[in-house]
Order: sequence, then structure tokens, then C-alpha cells
Amino acid sequence: MPVIALGLDFGTESVRAILVDAEGHEVGSSVSPFRHGQILDALPGRDEPLPERYALQCPADWIESASIATKEALAKAGLTGSEIVGAGVDFTSCTMLPTKHDGTPLCELESLKSRPLAWPKLWKHHGALEQAERMTSIAREREESFLKRYGGVIGLEWFFPKMLETIEHDPEVAELAEVWLEAGDWFVWQLVGGDSDSLVRSTCQAGYKAMWSAEDGYPSQEYFQAVHSKLAEAVADRMPGQSVEQMRSPGQVAGHLTDGMAAQFGLPAGIPVSAAIIDAHSGVPGVGAAEPGTLVMVLGTSSCHMLNATRMVDMPGVAGVVEGGILPGLFGYETGQAAVGDAFAWLRKLLNRESFDDLAEEAMRLPPGAEGVSCLDWMNGCRTPLMDGAVRGAFTGLGMQHGPAHLYLALMEASAFGVRWIVEMLRHGNADLADTNQRGSANSSDQGVPIDRIIATGGLPHHNRAFVEVYADVLGMPIEIHPSSQGPAVGAAVLGMVAAGPEKTPFSSIAEAASAMAAVPEDRRDLILPRLERTEAYDLLYRRYRQLAHAVAMQQI
Repeated sequence: MPVIALGLDFGTESVRAILVDAEGHEVGSSVSPFRHGQILDALPGRDEPLPERYALQCPADWIESASIATKEALAKAGLTGSEIVGAGVDFTSCTMLPTKHDGTPLCELESLKSRPLAWPKLWKHHGALEQAERMTSIAREREESFLKRYGGVIGLEWFFPKMLETIEHDPEVAELAEVWLEAGDWFVWQLVGGDSDSLVRSTCQAGYKAMWSAEDGYPSQEYFQAVHSKLAEAVADRMPGQSVEQMRSPGQVAGHLTDGMAAQFGLPAGIPVSAAIIDAHSGVPGVGAAEPGTLVMVLGTSSCHMLNATRMVDMPGVAGVVEGGILPGLFGYETGQAAVGDAFAWLRKLLNRESFDDLAEEAMRLPPGAEGVSCLDWMNGCRTPLMDGAVRGAFTGLGMQHGPAHLYLALMEASAFGVRWIVEMLRHGNADLADTNQRGSANSSDQGVPIDRIIATGGLPHHNRAFVEVYADVLGMPIEIHPSSQGPAVGAAVLGMVAAGPEKTPFSSIAEAASAMAAVPEDRRDLILPRLERTEAYDLLYRRYRQLAHAVAMQQI
């Protein structure tokens, strides 16, 4: 019987189920959209508009869509389900929610379903801006050591600001919340039991989005008390699963599939389920990048960039550095851009275009710099390096002679310039807004960490090759497009395989499984090479981008 693992990859609009065998063959997959998608305008069945910057989801959608996708994937592969030895889960983060002790989401209670803050807050929910700024300010005043691991800023998309937002804006919902947790942990919890004794928390989610470390745990009660007494109480009493035994790394067994969930998903009862991993971070094992020095870019609605290194460097602007956060024995660095696919979708809608296919060819005939049009792609704020959700983007240099192709190229260049800023920040350990002269060699790491290889995964690189070409030109480095457009989903399957253990699989570590199931031989890699003449032109244009970023950011402070 073949040895096959299930990977469940939760995105912003849908969930993908993928079935991967021990040799890396993707034997079946299916995507099921969430019934309610993103809840951005009004709660289901209600007319009252949601406040600005809200982004919610429906937890029932996660179970329903995951079971549909899993059954469809099994059917497409011609499998009965008995072949599946383990399951892995990746999830958007920080998507979080309040529940009862038995895991019932508060939004499913009749008395609370009309209260927006009883619903899960999607990763892109930006309602906690003021709370994040205050938490950062207090942490700085107290000189909290944890802050150094996150570039000196607590992100507005993170766990505790979103919890504090509910405490301050809807105290009744906060009081009725008996458990606060990440959606990835909630979903795994439902698969393996759904009672407080079976709740396991992911060290990946906690490490990057809730300031947790293996050495110190969460920030101190004294810090939380300084922020808000109710927040301190909630952390102490309403976050079960904090014990050493219940904090599990991705690839470790969180529990075993219950009879009820097995029937709903068409899987064998009792198979091991891995602790959850953040969706973007799952892309690292999903492309077989088990070595330090490889930057993995997961390009989708937003983008996340993951890099493993052998040492930890404190640097302003990084979204998080977690020891063992991505792969055991290495320091996992996370950076990201808040709007990539979202920004392209915004521009496409603005231009009333069905797609960018025809526009891409026209845009790529333009010279670097889009004939004077510049863009700052902060339409949804700036994640790295500013960690500021309030700043906004801009187009400059527009004239009557410019058209849609100029806007499209300028937006692609802005996204690429943002990645170059991130790469130079990582290499040099410096995210100074005004410093435009950081460029170094591929292995430069005088104050930072090395980057000697870049891999792009996610759907965007496969649908928009011109976009990756611009990235390569701006960075002056080859970019490898991984053949699977489902890097995070494959990574989740890798973790499911590892959770099954060496008794049932050929693997005893994530690195072994990732290399066998996802790595691409060097002679078969799809490389986008930089074009020297365009790279040279982009050196000057990049400095102009940095000057524009400085001017716009300073104007909005």
C-alpha cells in the first residue's frame, strides 16, 4: 500500500487539500472555497456595516470546506482514504478567535452572533491598530527583551493586540470568552478532540504572532498588567495549552483524528495530526529548502519571506526571529509585504480589466522606471520593514501620456523594490528608512545573515512570470520558481508525513522528508535570470524608491 500524507492549506478565500506520497508525487488535490469568504462588509444575514479595517471569517466554513476538499482529493486520486498515514495543517496567521471551553466559537452562540468581535479576526483584520501601537510603546518603555526578536514593533495583525481590541471594544464578548487561540490551533483541536485537555498550541504560530519563545514563554504577567489588567487575566486564565507538554512544533503530533472527524473527512480514525504551522512558513519544507541561506518567498494575496540562518541577529524591521520556528536547529526569520496579489487585484479592478495577460506584454516592453511613473505599494500598510499598517501608498510622476501599462509596471517594480529593501535589511541588519546605500553581494552579511538562493512559490509566480522577471532584475539575483504552485500545501503534507513517524514512513526528520518530497534537482530548476542592463538601471531607480518611501512615511507620521 502506498504511503500518502494529507496537507490542508488554509488561505484567505479557500482551503486546499493535497495528497503527497513519500517520493513527492502529488497524487490528488482539490480546492473548496469558504461559503462566506472574507467577511468584510457585514456579518452573515445582517445589514449593519462592519467598522473600517475589519476582516472576519466563519469558523464553520473551515470544517465544511476542508472536509469537501479532502473527499474530492481522495476521489480524484482514486483512493479510499485508508492509504493516508498522517495529516498536516497550515493556516493564515494571525487569524484568531474566542471560544468556550469545549471549542465552540462565540460567534455560533445565538446571543453573540450579531457581535462582530465574537467572530474570528482574519489575519488582515486591522482593527487593532491603536492597541498594537500602545503595546509597542509600553514594551519600549519597560525595555522588554522580547521586543528585540520582532524588530522593535508589535504588529497590528498579531494575537495580543487583537485580543486587547475585544477587551476594550466589546467587554461582554471578552468576558464570555473562555479560550483565546489561533485559528490553526482551533482547527487541529477540532480534528483531535475539541476539549480543553486535547488543546495543543503551535510553537510556530505562538513564536511569530504572540511573542512566545521556548526559553521565556509568553511575555511576563507584569508586562500584560502594565498594558491592561483584563489582558493579563485573559493570558493567565483563558489560554489553556501553555504547558511545556502542550506547546508543539510543526511535525510533532498534536493528537489523533477522532472517529467523528474521520467519518466527515473520509479518513481513517486515529491517524496522527501534526501541530499547525503558519501557511507561509509551510512553504519552506514545501519547496524542499532545508538548508540555511535560502530565502523562500510565498507570493499570494500578501507575501511572506522566510529565511533560515545559523545565528540570531537583532535587527529593526524584521517581523520575527524564532529559534526552531520553521525548521529544527535553525533561526527562522520572517518578513513580508502586506499587499501583493491584493494590490494587483485592486489595480485590475481600478482599470476594469479581466486579467493582466495582455497588459503584461505591453508593460515589459517599457523601459525600467515605467517612463517616469513611480509607485509605493503600501495600499494595505507596510509590514516589513516599517511594521506600520497605517501608512498608505502612492503613484507619482503621472502624465497625460501614461496609460495602464505604466501603472502596472510601476506596481510590479514597487513590489520588487520592497523585496530588495527586505533582502538588504536581512544581509546588513539595518532597516533605516533613509539609508539607500546598503546594496551588497549575494553573501554579504557584515551585520546580518547570508542569502545565497531565492525560491518563489505560491500561485502568483506561475500565473505572472513577468512579475518574477521584474523581481530578478531589481534584485540582480536568479530566482527559482518551484514547480509546485502549492508550496505551503505540500509543506503541510510533509509535516503530516513526519507526524506519522518512521514506523510508517521512510523519514525521521522534517529535513529528510522535505528533501525527498519537495526538493528539485539542480539541473531541473526553473531559474529566472536577471538582465544586466535592466539591473543596472534599477540601481538608480531603487534609490529613488527609497527616497519616495522616506518622504511618504515622514509625511504620514
